[in-house]
Amino acid sequence: MISQEQSYQILYVPHVSEKASIAFNTNNKLIFRVAVKATKLEIKVAFKKLFSVDVKDINTVLVKGKVKKKGKYNIYKKNWKKAYITFQKGQNLDFIKNI
Repeated sequence: MISQEQSYQILYVPHVSEKASIAFNTNNKLIFRVAVKATKLEIKVAFKKLFSVDVKDINTVLVKGKVKKKGKYNIYKKNWKKAYITFQKGQNLDFIKNI
């Protein structure tokens, strides 16, 4: 079983964007930045443990890091993973209450 400390190592922060807020309001989806090596099952268990919400579906996307120029050097940003977490109808998530 995953402890609460391990859950914080899997789920990093909610991904805040206009698309994420629209997905939350219309489709009951949350978008989280997660550990690159985390599996869907680990994400589901960690999310359920931290927020006490029934998860319906999880989709993950590996986002490639960008190349930035700094003078004559190229700087490579790290790859990261985001998870689209859909919870059951009737479930509500309030970050202020759960944190």
